[in-house]
Amino acid sequence: MFTGAMSKNKSSVVSVATMLLLLLLGVNIWEVYETLNVNATGAQTFFNNMLSLDSFALWFNLLMTGCTLLYVLIMGKDIAKVGSHVGEYFALISFILVGIYLLSGYNNLLILFLGIEILSIPQYILAGSDKRNLKSSEAALKYFLMGSFSTGILLMGIALLYGATGTFNILGFRMLQTDALNPMALSGILFLIVGLGFKVSAAPMHMWTPDVYDGSPTPFTAFMSTVVKAGVFVAFLRLFHASFGNLSDHWVMIIAIITAATLLVGNLTAVFQQSVKRMLAYSSIAQAGFMLFAILAVNATAWQGIIIYAVAYSVATIGIFAVLLKMKDYTYDGFNGLAKKEPALAFFAAIFLFSLAGIPLTGGFMAKYFVLLAAVQQGQVLWLVIFALLMAAISAYYYFRVIIAMYFKPGNPELNSEVSGYDKVMLGITCAIVILIGVVPQLFLNA
Repeated sequence: MFTGAMSKNKSSVVSVATMLLLLLLGVNIWEVYETLNVNATGAQTFFNNMLSLDSFALWFNLLMTGCTLLYVLIMGKDIAKVGSHVGEYFALISFILVGIYLLSGYNNLLILFLGIEILSIPQYILAGSDKRNLKSSEAALKYFLMGSFSTGILLMGIALLYGATGTFNILGFRMLQTDALNPMALSGILFLIVGLGFKVSAAPMHMWTPDVYDGSPTPFTAFMSTVVKAGVFVAFLRLFHASFGNLSDHWVMIIAIITAATLLVGNLTAVFQQSVKRMLAYSSIAQAGFMLFAILAVNATAWQGIIIYAVAYSVATIGIFAVLLKMKDYTYDGFNGLAKKEPALAFFAAIFLFSLAGIPLTGGFMAKYFVLLAAVQQGQVLWLVIFALLMAAISAYYYFRVIIAMYFKPGNPELNSEVSGYDKVMLGITCAIVILIGVVPQLFLNA
């Protein structure tokens, strides 16, 4: 932010942001190493046990910082083109990371609320950062109004739980009795499901997603639909597994119905889209449906599944949005003949789409495998696993539609800018990560 105030050179701001993220990643790696090898006795707690940095939280923070660094390396120049306040864009992205850090290790509902707000408010600003575009202003207003409303619902849930238990500590909710559950506590849990469901764009709280993702500047849509969504899912998982795991009989079926609705709405509406960007917005709703399986299944595999899904989905989506930024026309026809004009770009796009569709040997396949395996181990929702597999088959249609346009339809697609050697190297690295997760997922789990 200070670099932006002192220098009018946009590229220098991008360079400073990249260097600071590299430094942050280095500190994250050191912190993980220290915790796992030196302080292996347990989690570090801060602020009267309101925040707990265990090995899972530190590892997740490291992975999300890595994804953010990858995002800035690939899209730094495109972020700089959005407007004139480049330093502030990167400062807001850093604030979002602060929110994610709080959400991965909170022990107290007040920290959950702070994390959600620190993560949300910068998104409202980034959504409306393209002042020349009316759709961007509409996206920001819609996101802000709907987001404020959902925050009120979240706070109501926190207040009801406090009324029922007299504590904000998430471990304190374990005292709730399963056989005679307090109606106030049950209402609080329902409000929390709705509030967090909005943040992860689960149906029927998804209405804002297509317009906000479509209207926001494309570089920021890529970040909002990946790293941000993964951070909120980990908060969702932490709360419902650590606090309400013993009450799962009361809420599993509610989440199961929301999951089914999210998969159905996301996949069916994505089929009818004519814009690839809008299709990706609906597909992000469908992907949220798969990530909800990790919430449903109260077991260790669910935690592994959320790690793999967060990284695989984030990397593949950042990659496909980077390809989208090169295109002048976002419709399916705009991709016609891309394989002939830019074979490397078309190849990278195909790998990212394969991963999002869940084709074997890609990260997306392993991500879906782990979350569905967790649900199978849970045992109560086998019907939902079968339904999810049917929805995954439908998703192949709209992802493969882009691949067919690139490889099998004649055309001369217009590009916004030339695909440089740097672009190819960065997209190649992103592609390699997607395949690495698919071939050796244990690299991301054993740590």
